[in-house]
Amino acid sequence: RSVYDDQPNAHQRFMEKLDACIRNHDREIEKMCNFHHQGFVDAITELLKVRADAEKLKVQVTDTNRRLQDAGKEVIAQTEEIIRCRVQQRNITTVVEKLQLCLPVLEMYSKLKEQMNVKRYYSALKTMEQLENLYLPRVSQYRFCQIMIENLPKLREEIKEISMSDLKDFLESIRKHSDRIGETAMKQAQQQKTFSTTLQKQNNVNYGRNMHLGRSRILESKNEITLKRTFEDDDEHEEEVLTAQDLVDFSPVYRCLHIYSVLGDGEVFENYYRKQRRKQARLVLQPQSSMHETVEGYRRYFSQIVGFFVVEDHILHVTQGLVTRTYTDELWNMALSKIVAVLRTHSSYCSDPDLVLELKNLIVVFADTLQGYGFPVNRLFDLLFEIRDQYNETLLKKWSGLFRDIFEVDNYSPIPVANEDEYKIVISKFPFQDPELDKQSFPKKLPMSQSVPQIYIQVKEFIYASLKFSESLHRSSTEIDDMLRKSTNLLLTRTLSSCLQNLIKKPHIGLTELVQIIINTTHLEQACKYLEDFISNITNISQVTVHTARLYGLSTFKDARHAAEGEIYTKLNQKIDEFIQIADYDWTMSESDGRASGYLMDLINFLRSTFQVFTHLPGKVAQTACMSACQHLSTSLMQMLLDSELKQISMGAIQQFNLDVIQCELFASSEPVPGFQGDTLQLAFIDLRQGFLLIRWKEVYTCVTYIHVYLCMKNTQRLKCHCCVAVLMQCLMKDSSKKNNIFAQFRKNDRDKQKLIETVVKQLRSLVNGMSQHT
Repeated sequence: RSVYDDQPNAHQRFMEKLDACIRNHDREIEKMCNFHHQGFVDAITELLKVRADAEKLKVQVTDTNRRLQDAGKEVIAQTEEIIRCRVQQRNITTVVEKLQLCLPVLEMYSKLKEQMNVKRYYSALKTMEQLENLYLPRVSQYRFCQIMIENLPKLREEIKEISMSDLKDFLESIRKHSDRIGETAMKQAQQQKTFSTTLQKQNNVNYGRNMHLGRSRILESKNEITLKRTFEDDDEHEEEVLTAQDLVDFSPVYRCLHIYSVLGDGEVFENYYRKQRRKQARLVLQPQSSMHETVEGYRRYFSQIVGFFVVEDHILHVTQGLVTRTYTDELWNMALSKIVAVLRTHSSYCSDPDLVLELKNLIVVFADTLQGYGFPVNRLFDLLFEIRDQYNETLLKKWSGLFRDIFEVDNYSPIPVANEDEYKIVISKFPFQDPELDKQSFPKKLPMSQSVPQIYIQVKEFIYASLKFSESLHRSSTEIDDMLRKSTNLLLTRTLSSCLQNLIKKPHIGLTELVQIIINTTHLEQACKYLEDFISNITNISQVTVHTARLYGLSTFKDARHAAEGEIYTKLNQKIDEFIQIADYDWTMSESDGRASGYLMDLINFLRSTFQVFTHLPGKVAQTACMSACQHLSTSLMQMLLDSELKQISMGAIQQFNLDVIQCELFASSEPVPGFQGDTLQLAFIDLRQGFLLIRWKEVYTCVTYIHVYLCMKNTQRLKCHCCVAVLMQCLMKDSSKKNNIFAQFRKNDRDKQKLIETVVKQLRSLVNGMSQHT
């Protein structure tokens, strides 16, 4: 570097110095070679000497090698064989070691396949988990392990699909078996309730043993027999008692739940299960259109619903999280609303009370069964009160037909009893008491007809039928008593009253039948207190209780009796009109026959025989009927005289008419019905009698003057009528006498008088008709 740093020509200088250095080194090398040359020569000389020995040694070595090779060929062969065997041994050892690592994997995979074949999917998933986490990582370098690793997700999906398929089969199975499950559960609930009821009765008998020893022993023995039979029946059916788990295999849902839980899809499975069960709930809650026709339709409907919720309750208690209480309560509330709506609709179609009663019993068993599983059923019992009203309506319709049939077959005549046995049979059916009749000897007749005990029995049967619905409603005896009394009141005030009213209005019911109906209603009215006692006895509620309702039968039978009385008055008047219509007076006869008209005598005989039938009626009714008939007869006779077609009356016709009026007065005075005071009944014919008494005037003007003066003195409607009738008859008699004189029309005075008479007759007729309407 210093060379290059010098002045120009430094390179040349460097080369010169380098050459000088080289020459120095060459001289040193030459010196060293000269120094060692003799040793080199000596070494070459020795080497040449050794060369001959080396050739000789080479031949010896070659010969020795040849001999050694020949001798070692067998050793080499054996050595190679040993080496090969040791390689094989090492390979075998390696294979064994690797197989020892792979065999557990293969065994687990084989086990997995076997578990898949026998459908042990949950165990298969556990095996997969062990393979993935424990065994496969040890042998992951092998190709078959990679194949296994690729197949495991596919196997998981296959297990999910298979388990879901099993779940679908399970859902279909419980849908088919839900009715059987529900039927079994309802049967068990009913047996349990029967057993509890029998046991309670047994305890009640034991409690009252000291109070009523003799009677209690009988009841106790009967109840012990019943209880023993119940125990025997329970023992007989104990082996046959089946649960939901006995009827349905729940293992698919357990497996599917575990599988999805292991796979981390538990929530997906829960949502799917609940969604499918909600769909099934809607299908179960949808009734058949003809369900209301038979009780089997209702039973199948209830059994399916009970079976559905029994399964849900079982799932709730044996699984965790799949079904929760909140979910079941929500599902039950939805189902309950639908059930109430369905029952309210379909029960309204039921017209058979027996079917409604069976429906009620099914609803009670249905409610008790689900209540035993913890579901609230208060709305079902509230619905039963609505159905109770409908049941009462169907009962009322049924009993309306029964009452009509009883009235149709009744002969409306007193019940004949030939001996004591027949009498006891009658009074055992109807509470009849009559000390006077008891004193009479047999044969004798009871005042009422056959319909009375039959009606009384049917009313009691109605009470029993109504009581059947009130049973098992979890209501107090007071409430049941109140329900029975209200339903019985409806039977009496609406159904029986309507049947009686319709019976009274029937055209074929005559006076005799109407009289018997009045007698019957009187005895039925008296029997109402026994019906109240009957209700109190079966409900054990005293009538003195403040809230106890009363039967309204008294007003019912009174109304029916009043209607019958009015119908008697009407039919009597109609019969009188029929006799009046056949009256045929000859108003121009010269003199009377000397005896009353035949139609009137027939009418009086009819009235007399009719009033004899009224002996069993209350006195006031018979008197009113008799007075009404006489007044109507008097009015009808009066109307004959006021007929606008009547132009003239002869004295003979007046005398004949007077004889008829006398017969009417004689009939009235004969007291056809006892109880009238004095001549009260005869006053019914006073208008006609006083009219005839006033026909003593001979001149029209005298009568007109008499009327004017009489009306000024006596301002009463009845006296006006008497006078007007008398003047009318007098005028008609005058008119009759003048018409016989053919020359009277040529005399002006007679013509004026005739016109005046005609004017007076018209005015009198209008006046009398107006007074009659007013009175």
